[in-house]
Amino acid sequence: MSNRPVLVYDGDCGFCTTSVRFAERRIRPRCTVTAWQFTDLEALGVTQERAEHEVLWITPHGTVYGGAQAVAKLLMSARGVWAVPGALLTLPPFRQLAHVVYRLVADNRHRMPGGTAACSLPSHLRP
Repeated sequence: MSNRPVLVYDGDCGFCTTSVRFAERRIRPRCTVTAWQFTDLEALGVTQERAEHEVLWITPHGTVYGGAQAVAKLLMSARGVWAVPGALLTLPPFRQLAHVVYRLVADNRHRMPGGTAACSLPSHLRP
């Protein structure tokens, strides 16, 4: 296991890839970023099903955060002002709201800018 957190995302999804590239350029999280399709998920302690369902933040000790909480961890790992909204996303009622918004976006990522029809399909049905 790495001594840095790992952010795992869906590399086949245009919206996800665009979002991660934005985060790398603008937010600059302190982590290793990898698409689940090119990652040994078993070594990270996660399933393909979970990786297809949500973005994952995996700590060096193996704790897994998914969805909005993974985004919160990404923001908190960055330097500067990004840590503040990240910390807020871990607190009620922001945590619950973040979860609802994350699921809404994730379930409709094929409709988001950069998304494609393939984003809405399970990996075994993607072209």
